[in-house]
Amino acid sequence: MTAKWLNGTNRPTELTPGISALTSRKATTPVAGAWDGISATLAMQAGFKALYLSGAALSASMALPDLGLLTLDDVWRAARTVIRASGLPLIVDCDTGFGEALNVMRLVTEMEAIGVAAIQIEDQQFPKKCGHLNDKRLVSAEDMSRKISAARHASDKLSICARTDAAFVSLDEAINRANLYVKAGADVIFVEALTNLDDIKRVRAEVNAPLLANMTEFGRTPQISLKDWEALGYDLVIYPVSALRVASRAMEKFYQSLSQRGDVSDFLQEMMTRAELYDRIGYFDYEKLDEQITKTVLPT
Repeated sequence: MTAKWLNGTNRPTELTPGISALTSRKATTPVAGAWDGISATLAMQAGFKALYLSGAALSASMALPDLGLLTLDDVWRAARTVIRASGLPLIVDCDTGFGEALNVMRLVTEMEAIGVAAIQIEDQQFPKKCGHLNDKRLVSAEDMSRKISAARHASDKLSICARTDAAFVSLDEAINRANLYVKAGADVIFVEALTNLDDIKRVRAEVNAPLLANMTEFGRTPQISLKDWEALGYDLVIYPVSALRVASRAMEKFYQSLSQRGDVSDFLQEMMTRAELYDRIGYFDYEKLDEQITKTVLPT
């Protein structure tokens, strides 16, 4: 599929099928973070066309820090649930690939089997850290390129997003790595933790590949609107932990109130009703389907 690019940007004319699906809006695509079935369903019903499974969000949902503690099995199970619940193209944050080149090849085959649209791997040493924190350690560009090449070799239709955390060393290093990763077979580039508009513009000008931007909160990148990201020429903008932050704050307030008051009256107006929740998860559709499947037909 040929993408329709904005004039005046340094974007290629062709994308691989997985990334083409994610940019089918022919404009900058907002990608909502979802970490389980209900978050995926609500994001889909809100009109999002693609989802992002964040390692940070999934870790937090399991009450674990984002320090490389997730396993391939943890991420695979969550990805399968998000895809089943939403049916949307899904980018999966796979940290450092859960090992070396052979492990990355297995990662690709496992994710491709459940319909993941793209995986994201990064060039940090294991155990990795959040891209917006200090004291990150990088693998060599050559080692990361080997992982990308291995993923490309193993992939049938799944796309590869290569993240570099090298901007904390220098923007020159990050751009150099980004272009090496494109040569190794990456379909989209994610330069993490850019701190100002000049750097954001320079990455767009000097990296000849589709670009993903991270619009996380409370990090190093300034808050930029989707309209402005589009003007800057970025293809995908992820909101990886936003919904989890909102949901976690709401649950914290509710649990504190229930513990102190002994009833839920203060929060009834904030809740989905039973009917609304059943509507969101398609309760009655399942029930009708079950009736159709189990109806007995006697032989004549």
